[in-house]
Amino acid sequence: STLIQSPTVDVFKSSTDLYLSRCKGDSFSNHKPRVSPLSASEAASSWTCLSPPPPSTATRSPSPSTPSKRRRPQNAGYTSRRLSLTFSASAARRSPTPGSLTSQTPPSTTLRPSPRKKTSPPSSRISTGRADWCRLLDPLHPWLRREIIKYGELAQATYDGFDFNPFSEICGSCLYGPHRLLDKLGLSRSGYEVSGYVYAMSHVDLPAWLERSIHADAWSAESNWLGFVAVSDDEESRRIGCRDVVVAWRGTIAPTEWFESVEGKLEPLGDGHGAVKVEHGFLGVYASKSERTRCNKTSASEQVMAEIKRLVKRYRRQGEEVSLTITGHSLGGALALLNAYEAASAMPDLPVSVISSGAPRVGNAAFGDRLKEMNVKVLRVVVKQDVVPKMPGILFNEGLKRLESVTGKLGWVYSHVGLELGLDVRSSPFLKRGIDVAGFHNLEAYLHLVDGFRSSDDGLRSSFKRDVALVNEAGGMLRDDLKIPPCWYPAANKGMVCNAHGRWMKPAREPEDIPSPPAQTPDPCQA
Repeated sequence: STLIQSPTVDVFKSSTDLYLSRCKGDSFSNHKPRVSPLSASEAASSWTCLSPPPPSTATRSPSPSTPSKRRRPQNAGYTSRRLSLTFSASAARRSPTPGSLTSQTPPSTTLRPSPRKKTSPPSSRISTGRADWCRLLDPLHPWLRREIIKYGELAQATYDGFDFNPFSEICGSCLYGPHRLLDKLGLSRSGYEVSGYVYAMSHVDLPAWLERSIHADAWSAESNWLGFVAVSDDEESRRIGCRDVVVAWRGTIAPTEWFESVEGKLEPLGDGHGAVKVEHGFLGVYASKSERTRCNKTSASEQVMAEIKRLVKRYRRQGEEVSLTITGHSLGGALALLNAYEAASAMPDLPVSVISSGAPRVGNAAFGDRLKEMNVKVLRVVVKQDVVPKMPGILFNEGLKRLESVTGKLGWVYSHVGLELGLDVRSSPFLKRGIDVAGFHNLEAYLHLVDGFRSSDDGLRSSFKRDVALVNEAGGMLRDDLKIPPCWYPAANKGMVCNAHGRWMKPAREPEDIPSPPAQTPDPCQA
């Protein structure tokens, strides 16, 4: 109750206000630049940074009569998010001045293709559900850092590709079709191809977790796009040693949504009579369906499991080894655990991993024990100042386990699952020191801290591979002297374009970007 009454919570807005705050002076065109400033010393290492085409590529303003379009990199040898740099030894010895963005970039650089072969796992099969992450966390191994960021950026794509605009009749859907999503968001060279979308609804009263259009003729009054299923391409599969099926779940924007919506009610999972229990609200989002809806005649659970089984069956028939990695931020991290539990139960021989950021507690200790028994590997990335990982169960949680001898089995207490990579906002010289509840929960802030983390003893590196400007994409955590405006992500004119007659209008979506109900496919394992 203290947290709910905190004056900090009052600064958050409704979904309509959130839409307006994300679009100050801009629009919903999701074509953000991703130019990564590099320190000389760090770029000399074998780590490949996540960045876009060369910084010299000019950004041109679109003509008033045409909508903005993303320019493809001219050199196909460079990826849109990975560049590797070589430069003089004198430049490599220079240290960037804390707080200076320009000092991170070497004075002279020569671009060359990223040496992806240098980022292979330190041992075979470590990237699958058999991973032994414990020995790679502290200090953080460069390969594991890359994998956390890779899956984190796929989770970020569920935010960047989501239509938050309540004035749109397609609010709550994905802005792009499956075959265009990663390319439009600058992830065309991520190594993954989207195979299907997942939609969710809820019979539980959780209005803050679902976006609604203000129009009566909206595409769907009850469903939201909540993520996608993707599979690694041939090159990425060779790098990690198997065919990797990925599920990315979308989360929530503001931590206040948790204060308003988490019920703190555990309910049995499965047949309803076992000791395994999970949060009622999370299970409602994951398992709800209704024949009256357009996109949720089948639940999110049924949609995602049908696609996972289809892909696993397809690639195993080709003689390939297959793994499943599930990622998500915030609510997405909670859904990732429920998805992992169901997948491991249905396919015991499938290696399953979960990499989440800012995820809450999902179930009781029996839930975590069962995941461990099924060999599901869970890695939770947690920022110390973030309140969401402390919920539900702020007071009664796994910390009471030491009292089991007195209280008995605590089946009614929430408990975290898996390994934790702990981060601290104060360790970054680029982030503000004040209280920013929403900023502490921001996924881009999480990825920024992972990018710089070395170990719990050494703190963060002096430079960062990812562009620190991304932290302010939809927030304002960066220090003011860096001169990067908050919420800079949306493009000009809030999506409006001037047509040939001088009239301002909202352009229609491309036919392939119009949302369609998920296909009603039979269970591949029963076909």
